[in-house]
Amino acid sequence: MQALPLMTESSPLPQRVLLVENSRAYTQVVAGAIEQQLELPVTIAANLAEAQAALERHDDWFMVLTGLVLADGDRDTVVDFFLHRGLPTVVVSGMYDEDLRERMLRRQIIDFVLKNTPGNLDYIVWLVQRLERNRRISALVVDDSAAARQHASSLLELFGYRVVQAEGGEAALAAIEADPTIRLAVVDQEMPCMQGIELTRRLRALRARDRVAVIGVSGRDDPDLVAQFLKNGANDFLRKPYSREEFFCRVSQNVDQLELIGSLQDLATRDFLTGLPNRRHFLEQAERLVPKLHDAGEPVALAMLDIDHFKHINDRWGHETGDHALRAVAHAVSIHARRQDQVARFGGEEFCMLVSGLDDASLGTYFDGLRRRIEELRVPVRGGELQMTVSIGVCPARPDDDLHSLLSDADRRLYLAKAGGRNQVVAAG
Repeated sequence: MQALPLMTESSPLPQRVLLVENSRAYTQVVAGAIEQQLELPVTIAANLAEAQAALERHDDWFMVLTGLVLADGDRDTVVDFFLHRGLPTVVVSGMYDEDLRERMLRRQIIDFVLKNTPGNLDYIVWLVQRLERNRRISALVVDDSAAARQHASSLLELFGYRVVQAEGGEAALAAIEADPTIRLAVVDQEMPCMQGIELTRRLRALRARDRVAVIGVSGRDDPDLVAQFLKNGANDFLRKPYSREEFFCRVSQNVDQLELIGSLQDLATRDFLTGLPNRRHFLEQAERLVPKLHDAGEPVALAMLDIDHFKHINDRWGHETGDHALRAVAHAVSIHARRQDQVARFGGEEFCMLVSGLDDASLGTYFDGLRRRIEELRVPVRGGELQMTVSIGVCPARPDDDLHSLLSDADRRLYLAKAGGRNQVVAAG
């Protein structure tokens, strides 16, 4: 039997879900929910022979949802069929049998789900979404016991997380600083040199609660440990020994909460149409950055960018085309910007950028490159393509300039670019 191909870091993540079940009505409902809500492709098979044919047609399989009652295989044969191929497997059963459930969970399946319970469809969609997202998250396991560390790591890997291991506090802190994709830390209390509570306290100085979820772990029967972990910054606590289901539920709940916080922060700080930071967030960040850049002796400049004749685009092609144009320009701005640059949709068809480290001559080259990048855009419209140009006003900062004066001068230079014929950069005068 052939295992699935290994994915390199540059390879796209597999997205295809295999749904194996002999009830046509049930598969249609589940497949429809996954495809509509998660936009993941689902392939349906009624038995193992059809599943085999599907696996041979494609090589981008992400996971399988399978029933146990199939015409060409008993329960163990069905599970073995997918586990031997390295496919993350969720078993969906129509009958509750505690012995069967425990037997299945002793295998390397992800979950055992009853399909006739209230909320079953919502749970399956959530589970598929959670497993799909987990592949982009790193989890840190900290424990001085190699066996305990490997146990927790293997569970996290089963659920799709990339796992980083550390046998002590100093190694864990170094890992957190080195890897920004770590969003979860499972921290044991009983460790030499630095106990888990102290590690949690020091970790919180590096990453806030909305960046990394910390789950404390201990085998000691000490009720004070829970409170001490939580008071020092942990999000949750698990007592050893824990079951696989409890571990998965606690981990998933904490990662869900991180993502919810991130969604709420995005609503407050990002423009809903373009995905760029909004005016309020830009002003808050720039207010903080401008004095820092001045103190460091870094050259800093602020630019205002406006789409030329945008009202004409809306009037001729409609507001939906205008929205497409705004998104296209926003994408061009975001890919042109360097890592240290701050960008935002300032309002309407206007964008703003705060850039550092460029002298006056480099500023002109940098923003003229952005102007040409936008001029080369082609937005599909009825019967053709829409081309756009932008005018840009750039204000290099003097040592005594604050954010308000930079905005005012950049806006004045944007006006000069418009008055001078548009589709140009004014960075002086």
